[in-house]
Amino acid sequence: MRIITLNLNGIRSAARKNFLPWLTRTRADVVCVQELKAQAGDLDDRMRAPGAFRGYFHHAEKKGYSGVGLYCRREPDRVVEGLGNREADAEGRYLRADFGPLSVISVYLPSGSAGAHRQQAKFRFMDHFFPQLKNLAADGREILLCGDWNIAHQEIDLRNWRSNQKNSGFLPEERAWLGRVFDDLRWVDVYRRLHPNTTGEAYTWWSNRGQAYANNVGWRIDYQIATPELAATAKRASIYKQERFSDHAPLTIDYDYPLA
Repeated sequence: MRIITLNLNGIRSAARKNFLPWLTRTRADVVCVQELKAQAGDLDDRMRAPGAFRGYFHHAEKKGYSGVGLYCRREPDRVVEGLGNREADAEGRYLRADFGPLSVISVYLPSGSAGAHRQQAKFRFMDHFFPQLKNLAADGREILLCGDWNIAHQEIDLRNWRSNQKNSGFLPEERAWLGRVFDDLRWVDVYRRLHPNTTGEAYTWWSNRGQAYANNVGWRIDYQIATPELAATAKRASIYKQERFSDHAPLTIDYDYPLA
């Protein structure tokens, strides 16, 4: 089973950069995407069903903002939009597809970089999401949460960690919260399970400012986070940088687990 996650930074922009032809060549079973920046009416037929995939989407109410999607090679048994939280669901941040005993979820945590009001929205999302993660962990299903979590967990997860300790995405409160997700709730950071010490090769996002991409001044904020038994089946992880569809790079992980 091959799963990919990618923040598109706008599906229409990514489509102009050949995201869709690449998608059809990936041999993925499910591709989780975030930051659609589009409403349902903005999507053309290629975006809804590229090649052998069918797309499922949870759009934000605000035009040109947020939104998540799942491209599935086989039809899910069930698709669930939203977390049941008014603020989060209005921003289109959570979409789940069930395949037998497995659930694959595309999730997009808020960024707090736009100012204090957005950082508070991020903290509210985290407060609501943590008990949801606890319930999911106790559900008895194998679950994979893929997406842009907008948090770099450890110092090795970004190039300039010292100068970013007071910036959104690397705040002590955010890192501690993600640590609790892993340590207290027993969710597994699958990339780190396979590559526990990798630094620069692990980055998935680069600022558009300056020469961040050229100089590899990046952050690892895109994750595949799984229940322990599913995570134990992960065999290979890679970050695709041969083409750029976005300011993020696709994270691909292969699992020795059948998609029902």
